[in-house]
Amino acid sequence: MNHDFSNLDAVIERYPQKPESLIMILQEIQREYHYLPCEAIIRTAEKLGLPLSKVFSVSTFYNAFSLKPRGEHIIRVCVGTACHIRGAAQLQQQMEKLLDVPAGSTTPDMKFTLEVVGCVGACAMAPVVVVDGKYHGDVKVSGVKKLIKVN
Repeated sequence: MNHDFSNLDAVIERYPQKPESLIMILQEIQREYHYLPCEAIIRTAEKLGLPLSKVFSVSTFYNAFSLKPRGEHIIRVCVGTACHIRGAAQLQQQMEKLLDVPAGSTTPDMKFTLEVVGCVGACAMAPVVVVDGKYHGDVKVSGVKKLIKVN
């Protein structure tokens, strides 16, 4: 995957060039590229004067960050206990079928990334699917296609 990194410095320079800005900078890079490219991690370490190991460590510690390219739209199927009991596995299977990718993968067109998560903290709404940060509760298999807007 080839990205244009010409604006990488501009993204990093939106924040004070000090170690305390690391997480905010990584979040901004993630928003820009939908993941943390290796080039961005290296450049961030250089700009902040941090060891590469420190930036990489933070990048891998937080679940919000991804070192793998992700799609424009992030779909998370909750498979926690309440969601599992209420049919999360069937929702996951339907999503995998419609997107034609297994959970944990991104569609070849880089439009969707399908993830399963242990719990999204919305058990009363089970089963829950989170699309681009928006929570959808009491999701039915019949509503999956509309939810992800796949034709």
